[in-house]
Amino acid sequence: MSVLLFTHLACLRHDPGEGHPECPDRLRAVLRALDAGEFLELIRAEAPLATVEQLLRVHPAGYVDAILGIRPEGDEIVALDADTLMSAGSAEAALRAAGAAIAGVDAVCTGEVRRVFCATRPPGHHAEPKRPMGFCLFANAAVAARHAQAAHGLARVAVVDFDVHHGNGTQACFEADASLFYASSHQWPCYPGTGDVHETGVGNIFNATLPPGADGAAFRAAWQDDLLPALDRFAPDLIVVSAGFDAHASDPLAQLRVREADFTWLTEALCGLADRHCSGRLVSLLEGGYDLEALALSTAAHVRALMRA
Repeated sequence: MSVLLFTHLACLRHDPGEGHPECPDRLRAVLRALDAGEFLELIRAEAPLATVEQLLRVHPAGYVDAILGIRPEGDEIVALDADTLMSAGSAEAALRAAGAAIAGVDAVCTGEVRRVFCATRPPGHHAEPKRPMGFCLFANAAVAARHAQAAHGLARVAVVDFDVHHGNGTQACFEADASLFYASSHQWPCYPGTGDVHETGVGNIFNATLPPGADGAAFRAAWQDDLLPALDRFAPDLIVVSAGFDAHASDPLAQLRVREADFTWLTEALCGLADRHCSGRLVSLLEGGYDLEALALSTAAHVRALMRA
């Protein structure tokens, strides 16, 4: 099955500085992995720029203007918080990352393809409507979901998130709207400190916590027993995936013990639910993953499953 891959060289020009884990080499590692011969069938396209109008479906105008107004010069870096930094290329990279998610929604909703993977950065699931955090500037998955509703008339959109860190930003964007669904597995306790199982929104938020050291069996059980059944009951018109690979056993920022085969298993399960409920429509967005080799191998496993499922 053909999968559409969105990326853009501008996403390499977002540079938080030496030693920062969310570095341009992350995207280089992903793109090298997806240049292997088995991925020749991928349809490749450049990520467009998101428009301000599209971002305003999630973020207030003052916030969007403030982020886009930060344009450091030369090697200057501006710190928005201790973790979230902007360089000269960051604003365009953030617009390309959100734009890829939006273009992915357009591609699956018009029937061009059924599956999309967006190899972009910065990530998005920690960005709240009025606050950047956790390396994230715009809430890319939430922007994609709102675009699907506004531009394509979809009634019910789900975001599923298997990043090791809870997507507090996506949850904050969704928790008061029953037409949107958010499910997350994540290490607990861990950054950002949200994602308790009792955080349920209006019955549309589902969090599964995993203790440090939890392995692939525990990861699969959380999805098989709790999160996938909730997604099945929601019966979405579109599935957006926040695909973070930092639950991998080799990742330095957390302590889960998930492996590539576990990401493959979950991707196949999500594709099955997409086929059942929404004509196969699934858009996956790169989130975390900070060990370069593990990130490359895990992304390849994920995209391979998208192509074959």
